[in-house]
Amino acid sequence: MANLTQGPARDMNKLGLAGMLVTLGIVFGDIGTSPLYVMKAIVHTGEAMTEPYVIGAISCIIWTLTLQTTVKYVMIALRADNNGEGGILALYALLRRHRRRWIYGIAIVGAAALLADGVITPAMTVVSAIEGLEEFSSAPPVLPLSVAVITMVFFIQRFGTENIGRGFGTFMLLWFLMLGMLGTAALIRCPEVLKAFNPYYAIRLLVCSPGWFLVLGAVFLCTTGAEALYSDLGHCGRRNITVSWLFVKLMLILNYLGQGAWVLTHAGTAAEVSNPFYAIVPRPLLVPAIIMATGAAIVASQALISGSFSILSEAMNLKFWPRMRIKHPTNVKGQLYIPSINSCMYVGVVVTVLLFRDSIHMEAAYGLAITITMLMTTLLLAFYLRMKGAPRAVVMCFLGMYVVVEGIFLAANLSKFAAGGWFTLLMAGMLCFIMFVWVGAQRIRRRHMTFRKLSDYYGILADIKADTSIPKYASNLIYINHAHIEGDVDDKLLYSIINKQPKRADHYWLFHLEYTDAPDTLEYDCKMLVPDTLYSVRLYIGFMIEPRVSIYLRQIVEDLVAQGRLELTSSYPSLHKHGIAGDFRFILIHRIYYPEDSHNRRQNLLMTLYAIIRRIGVDEPKALGLDTSVTVVERVPLIINRRKSAERRITPVTQHEGPEEDGHAGTSASGRQDI
Repeated sequence: MANLTQGPARDMNKLGLAGMLVTLGIVFGDIGTSPLYVMKAIVHTGEAMTEPYVIGAISCIIWTLTLQTTVKYVMIALRADNNGEGGILALYALLRRHRRRWIYGIAIVGAAALLADGVITPAMTVVSAIEGLEEFSSAPPVLPLSVAVITMVFFIQRFGTENIGRGFGTFMLLWFLMLGMLGTAALIRCPEVLKAFNPYYAIRLLVCSPGWFLVLGAVFLCTTGAEALYSDLGHCGRRNITVSWLFVKLMLILNYLGQGAWVLTHAGTAAEVSNPFYAIVPRPLLVPAIIMATGAAIVASQALISGSFSILSEAMNLKFWPRMRIKHPTNVKGQLYIPSINSCMYVGVVVTVLLFRDSIHMEAAYGLAITITMLMTTLLLAFYLRMKGAPRAVVMCFLGMYVVVEGIFLAANLSKFAAGGWFTLLMAGMLCFIMFVWVGAQRIRRRHMTFRKLSDYYGILADIKADTSIPKYASNLIYINHAHIEGDVDDKLLYSIINKQPKRADHYWLFHLEYTDAPDTLEYDCKMLVPDTLYSVRLYIGFMIEPRVSIYLRQIVEDLVAQGRLELTSSYPSLHKHGIAGDFRFILIHRIYYPEDSHNRRQNLLMTLYAIIRRIGVDEPKALGLDTSVTVVERVPLIINRRKSAERRITPVTQHEGPEEDGHAGTSASGRQDI
């Protein structure tokens, strides 16, 4: 088995200052902007800002960061890597061959909710940052400025973020240091808030406060970036993330303690202040703080947008999503840009800003989708722990603990459904719907494909090549073979070569694309089935690699020529004389579904929806990276179950030996005209 060229390799797993600096810029943008809105949401729950309430809320934040982010994600999830890659789809790819097929539903629900979070997060972080201008004016232009910043962030995606990204780490380091220093300065004025490290105050708040649902809904926002932390495992490596998190967590907790201290010392007026985060900033530093907060929001938004591109790229290779046009704006491996998704996300973020208008109302929509993703990740992690041989009792304790904790958070966020949670669930539901329809339709198509033994046709293919009475179709004819079993071939492929129009060629190539569970695999295996006539190529492509069959074919042909296994020179005498290589032509078989061929209404509906959803993607030649100028698409029906009632047989007309007496053409007894 040979390797194909993949481009520059990533080496971000080594622990070092440079690696940790990049990690700060890539991984912690989302969770690093949470101080902008968490305490603001807690203060505006309507509860009295008493000492037990404030200290209990801060205690909930500290222990949520510890249990959710530190224990579940940093200590457990980061070890559940798929050849270095993380995230819910990478985890599913690792598990799918060891568990029942139905776990794909868990992965789809989690991925859809995470994508929905990618729309609400940029809106929430940018608006929260720019709302700092309310400290100077009673009616600042928050919405226009927010839309302008969001427009800029989405516009620069098409150019890539290689150069901009180099400064993200340094900027986020300064941001976290600012968070820590501001929090420490405020904390000194009210050290009683340090009692929040005792979990007793968190438990007492949850037991005694009648509005604990609202409190938990706000507290959960402090850990919304934990899932992104896991998804970025492949970019930065477990050790860099783990060590960097110790610093990030310390700075976050210091800032939350500082905001809590300010609220305790201003208990009577805290609810009237727009944002406790800006309240702890000294007046001369307010403008720089707003600028820094806006920059941190841009970094967080950039990370979520890029993460959404990566998630959808994985979903395409896992066959959860239709193929879309993907661009690589820079030479950085793994950096993607999907124009249509970028446009859709931009519209979604702007609609979110204009619909909710301020961060207080957005907070109601924020957090619900990511809670669902965390629950799905918990279920998959339980399967992973069991697969790795963890005792059943340990797995059940892990599952029970986090299902209860995240279930409570989910219930708390569902209490805000009418106030805005419906918006996030609507987006996640639409994405889920598309994925489930796509997966279901793909299964129907596979179920009704038939295959034959390729070895039975070796002689026929050799004879067609030797038959000069058949016009030569191409020097090299390439088909995509969808048979999963080695040695089998799609029957429609054989029909195209032999029956539909006999296609003579010097070489026939059958390509089979096999998507592997390993993320970065890019290998091929080539077998010569008929000497100098028929070649079978199996491409092994990782779920994070974009298929580019034309490029891969070129390298494979070069390898075979170098090995002396292929004569590439054209067989046309005039071209052969000058050593010119033969031409290549691709033929794709596209099956069209006709609803009248099936009596299954559910199946007809599913395939009709599939045909509609398919339009959001690109056609198969572009999806496979083929040169469309030398690609032919042959359309054939996907015949399922013919309706017996619709079948009719043609009745032969009785023929007469001579014309009728009236001199007219002969007619049958039924009066039909003879043809």
